[in-house]
Amino acid sequence: MATVTAQTRKNYQVDIVANGHEILADEPKDKGGDNLGPNPYDLLLASLAACKVITVHMYAERKGWPVEKVNISMSHQKIDAADCDDCDTESGKVDEILCDISFEGDLDDAQRERLAQIADRCPVHRTLHSETKIRTKLVD
Repeated sequence: MATVTAQTRKNYQVDIVANGHEILADEPKDKGGDNLGPNPYDLLLASLAACKVITVHMYAERKGWPVEKVNISMSHQKIDAADCDDCDTESGKVDEILCDISFEGDLDDAQRERLAQIADRCPVHRTLHSETKIRTKLVD
């Protein structure tokens, strides 16, 4: 089980400890923060990107495929549900994460395609597509 703690530092800055690793989150200056760290959506995209990269490397290693490097670029936006042809939501906004992925190494087109599919099967990607319950409890 992953354990993460977060605590107010100053203004919108948040000290995060994830499995013993310290991270500082913040908001950009135009949103009232000091821009001293990634914002929460940046951290979400970073988590997803890292998971995809690790998953691809693990798969390639098991297959003996020569993946030298995985490059991912991600962005998040909110779009009108009416503009989304494959969304169940019909009104309001829908979150959209765009992911560009490329691979370095002596790979053929079929291997590249398979690796892109595998990236979409990483645990964080699957969590974001699953029914997720977030249960908040007030403690003393």
